[in-house]
Order: sequence, then C-alpha cells, then structure tokens
Amino acid sequence: KFRNLFLFFANLVFYGWGEPVFVLLMIFSTVVDYTCGHFIDKYRTSNKKIAKTFLITSVVINLSLLGFFKYAGFITDTLNAIPFFSLPKIEVPLPIGISFYTFQTMSYSIDVYRGDAPVQKNIVTFGTYVALFPQLIAGPIVRYKDVAYQLDHRKETLNQFTRGVKLFCIGLGKKVLLANQMGLMWDSIRESGEANGWLGSWLGIIGYSFQIYFDFSGYSDMACGLGNMFGFEFLKNFDYPYISKSITEFWRRWHISLGTWFREYVYIPLGGNRKGPVRQIINLLIVWFLTGFWHGASYNFILWGLYFGLILIIEKLVLKKWLDKSPAFIQHIYSLILIIFGWVIFYFTDMAQMGDFIVSMFSFSGLAIGKSAMSTIISFLPLIAVAGIASTPLAGFVYGKIKSKRLRIVIDTVFCVFVLFACTASLVNQSYNPFLYFRF
Repeated sequence: KFRNLFLFFANLVFYGWGEPVFVLLMIFSTVVDYTCGHFIDKYRTSNKKIAKTFLITSVVINLSLLGFFKYAGFITDTLNAIPFFSLPKIEVPLPIGISFYTFQTMSYSIDVYRGDAPVQKNIVTFGTYVALFPQLIAGPIVRYKDVAYQLDHRKETLNQFTRGVKLFCIGLGKKVLLANQMGLMWDSIRESGEANGWLGSWLGIIGYSFQIYFDFSGYSDMACGLGNMFGFEFLKNFDYPYISKSITEFWRRWHISLGTWFREYVYIPLGGNRKGPVRQIINLLIVWFLTGFWHGASYNFILWGLYFGLILIIEKLVLKKWLDKSPAFIQHIYSLILIIFGWVIFYFTDMAQMGDFIVSMFSFSGLAIGKSAMSTIISFLPLIAVAGIASTPLAGFVYGKIKSKRLRIVIDTVFCVFVLFACTASLVNQSYNPFLYFRF
C-alpha cells in the first residue's frame, strides 16, 4: 500500500536531480488540479456551473504556467518587433517536461468533468500520476483515464517486468545506437552547406528524419518499458510512421498520444467535422497551429504545424481518393517527400538558414553530391541501412515467425545484453548525446 508513496518521492527526487526549484512548480500544479478535480466531482451533477468554474480554473492555471515559462520570451520578442513597443526582454528557464505534465493534469480535470474517469481522492496517488518519472521528461502523454485503474490496482508480474526490460533495451538502442549516429551524420552534412549538392542535402535531411524518429520513439519505448517494470501499461506512441501511404496515416502513427490529446480535448470540443466543411477546416487549422506551437516557441514550429494542417485538409477534401487509387510505391514516395520536407521546417529555427537549405535541395545545376557529403554518406552507409530496416515492421515480422519459446528467450537475452553493452560503450566513448525534446 506504500508503493505509490515511495514512487511519488522517487519521481520528485528524479525530477529535482536536474531542476530542484521546479519541483515546487510541479507540486503546485499537482495541488491545484487535485483540488479542482475534487470540487468538479462534488458539483458535477448537483451544480454544473460551479463544476465548470473549477474546470476553467484548472485549464487557465495550467495554460498560464505553460504560457509564461515556455512562451513569455517569444511573445515579448514578437511584440517588440512592432513599432512603439518596447517591452523588457524576458528570459525564463524552461522547466523540463512542462508541456507533457500540464497536458496530463488538464486531461484529469476534463475527464473528471466529463465523467470519463473517477476522481482521485488520494493526493499522493494523484501526484504519482503527475510526476511519473518514466514518461515525465519526454512523454508519451498519458491521459488520466488510461491509467486511473492502474494507479491503485496494478499488479507487477515477472513476465511484465521482463517485457519492460526488453522494450527499454529496444528504446535505448534506438536512441544511442541509431539516433545519435544519424545526428552525427546530419551535423556533418549540414555544416558543409551548399557544397553538399542537392543529393547530399536530401541525404542529410533523411539522416535527420531518422534521428528524430529513433530519438523520440526511443524515449517512448524506454518510458513504456519502465512503466511495465512498475506494473503500468502505457499506450503505444509510435507505430512505424515512415511506412505511411499518406500524411493522414502518418499522423495516426506519429506521436499518437499528442494527436489523441488534441483530438479528444480540442478538435472534438470545437465541433470536429460535425458542423460542415468550412467549420471543419477552421477547426483543423486551429488544432495544427496549436500542435506546431506546442513543439516550441518559434515561428518555424507554427509554420510546420500549419504545413501539415494544410496537407491534411487537402487530403481530406480532394487528394485522398486519388491517392487510394495510386500504386502503393507512389503513395509511399509522396508521403516520404512531404514528411522529409516537413522536417526541414521543423529543424531550422532561423528562417534564412531554412531558405538556404531548401534552395540547396533543389539546386540541380551543380554537382549532385559534394566530396565531403559523399565521404560522410559512405562512412555511415551500414547504419543508414540498419536505420531503414529498423523503421519498418520487418524485424518484428521475422521475430513473430519464430515458434520456439526457448529460441525466443535466447534471442531476447542476447539482444538485451548486446544493446546494453554497445550503448554503454558508445556513451563512454563519445560525448555526443543530444536531447532533442528539451524544448518541451
């Protein structure tokens, strides 16, 4: 009965290890949403107006915290670019994981108000949910209603712990052995600039596409694996997004928890597709503006969100029926080109640098690939091949064909030992270990 209390303090120690001051912010957010949830549940049936007041209070406080710490500097810089504005520059350190846990606490208040989840009467148990360290820093975004029962009734088993270790090792391997190496390739090619040639630029951004996928899906796998070790089952956050045949399918497979959150708590409450095509387009633009802005306080993220929002609108209204009639390889090429180009927008916060890189991607007059880029690509070629295979369900398909339980145990054991050894050696030998989602 003390496991949630123990886990709650372990979560706070884990978070405080990096940012001791912001533990107080997390505790404040926990107390606010616990209190609001209590009164929402108390008045939900007897007095809807009071219940709604506490719901609005919860949402406003959470968004205010997120807005101040994440966007205050961006907003003041934007206003100062307008004549007659001269606001003091605000530089506020960004609390790690604030975008994730504020969305989670809001989901609790909303779910209790809707009657989709029971109110949590134990503040320690609720604090355990808010500060749950496996997915606190980089997601996935765990909605309260998905783990409400597990918080009090989870049962740890050896099989689940074993599955968690394996999933953690898969995520660790994705992050350290694939994402970090693809990041090194991308950095090397990006620094060469125009000398890469158009093919070199495309291969470079493909490297970044692998980096961001294996980086973020690696975090998610490690989080889900750690959750399994503690008896939790978190929903899958990535489902081989690069095999998609449309951008619509891509966003069903990429960062599933974020897409689900915006659909459940923004798109559907706005009216979804129930109020005609014009309203649906407006709702989609709002959702994708917010999706982009959630990723960071920079114009390129807003542009990135609207870029995918417009493509999704075009697919829904016109393009999807034509795509469905096209050969599968055409659908894949179409999707991959748009996805990869989207990562160009996502990466470059400097619009001038973004423009220069896009020009280099479509400058077909010079060499297709520069010597430096060619040398880099050749040296990373084996890893590129492994990354390409690992981004498809092929390995899982082959593994699923193995019927012998004993052989599976041997393969799992050898795989986990190899990954742990290789990752440890890699982390010891090099200092390159970027945390791409630090903005969140």
